[in-house]
Amino acid sequence: MDFTFTEEQLAAAEAARGVFAGVAPDAVPSPALTTGAVSEHFDRELWDRLAQADLLSLLLGEEYGGAGLDAIALCLVLRESAKVLARVPLLEHSAALATVQRYGSAELRDRLAARAGRGEPILTVAASGRTGHDPAELAVTARRDGGTWVLDGVQTAVPWVYDAALVVVPARTEADRSVLALVAPGGEGAGAEGSGSSGVTVAEQVSTSGERLGELRLESARVAARDVVAADGAWEWLRELLVTGTCALALGLGERVLRMTGEYAGKREQFGHPIATFQAVAVQAADRYIDLRAMEATLWQAAWRIASGASGALPAAGDVAVAKIWASEGVRRVVQTAQHLHGGFGADTEYVLHRYHAWAKQIELALGGAGAHEEVLGDLLAAHPLG
Repeated sequence: MDFTFTEEQLAAAEAARGVFAGVAPDAVPSPALTTGAVSEHFDRELWDRLAQADLLSLLLGEEYGGAGLDAIALCLVLRESAKVLARVPLLEHSAALATVQRYGSAELRDRLAARAGRGEPILTVAASGRTGHDPAELAVTARRDGGTWVLDGVQTAVPWVYDAALVVVPARTEADRSVLALVAPGGEGAGAEGSGSSGVTVAEQVSTSGERLGELRLESARVAARDVVAADGAWEWLRELLVTGTCALALGLGERVLRMTGEYAGKREQFGHPIATFQAVAVQAADRYIDLRAMEATLWQAAWRIASGASGALPAAGDVAVAKIWASEGVRRVVQTAQHLHGGFGADTEYVLHRYHAWAKQIELALGGAGAHEEVLGDLLAAHPLG
């Protein structure tokens, strides 16, 4: 394998840095200073800039106005977004759109892809299941009834649901197959896609980072067959892309936090010397640097498997699980060390670090923490013995 990025992938990352350069992390709404959700909506101005820079259509083919890039390019952009705590549904929208292009019908692609690539409508994904711990595809049942599908169940912690026109909902059929239904939640973001599917309700939830989530309840909700992706492997591919994208967010956030810590330790003096010169401080920072490099290596391995479709000793899900284990544990250790080395200053709500800490905890547990993915990896190893 070759982890050298292509010119097109590097150009996407460079464009992302240009767009995110105008975002001030210390101006991001803080969950420590707000009761309830930090904001009713995401950063719409930043979303529009991403659309103008063609960063919402990275994975789309040229026939839909996209760049025809891959999961690696998306992860490079997500990495940059996390460094500034960008409050946009970039991961969910991009992953949902790429899945529609890859597995959806020609009619669905033609109807949705080009418009969504320009940022409207906004898509999100219900991927947390009923409780956040169980498989998302088992939280909702789907049965065919003529020209429609009927959905019943609950999906918790759906991100950006109040801004999205469509939510991609995984569901299980009577034949024990997974399908993806594009459901109009009926929230403020429904817009031109409609006022919401009948039988769909959303209850507000709040994430660790303070963002507004929603519990999506489906009670005999009917979705037209043309809005259901029934191709084999669609949900598995979407889930792997979402998890890998979350690893990219963890890496970008961790890199920014370690850099902040290094800058602080180089200026903060005790006993007449910068604390960065103390062996105990240097060793802790070095350990966190090793964590980040492991997070990076496993991330690009997982993204490469998704992008290339290459075979391996384990299915791509194994590489994705390894990446998420490192991302969850690594980002937690990085922010904890940062708080420790910053001392009381790190807990000051006028300083930006506490925002990164809240986001890190959200990313650590999103789509399953390290323990959940260790179970996935164990099951894969049992089913595919190595050697």
